Amino acid sequence: MHAHAHDFRSEIAKTEEEKADHVLRDWRSAPLSPRERAICDYAAKLCGKPGSVSAADLEPLRAVGLDDATITDVVQVVSYFCYINRVAEGLGVDAESFMPPRDGAHGGS
Repeated sequence: MHAHAHDFRSEIAKTEEEKADHVLRDWRSAPLSPRERAICDYAAKLCGKPGSVSAADLEPLRAVGLDDATITDVVQVVSYFCYINRVAEGLGVDAESFMPPRDGAHGGS
């Protein structure tokens, strides 16, 4: 997660830094749009309890305007990040040398 937080910060506009930090600390209380919240809710379920995901879990995504192609993109990106996090954590991979050290402020791993 630490590496992804670094990448996330590098991709956002300066005007969105405070929101991004809030998302990294606690996305559930962050000021997200309905679309962003639906994606985060779905991502949390897909990563945390993938076996419990059902067709009904796609309805909130459709309700905020995501079509099937975009939902597929969400699933692919979320799944990749879950996978690569597990690979890195499982092998004890350290963050890149150019990244600041973990400070615990954004959830650790």
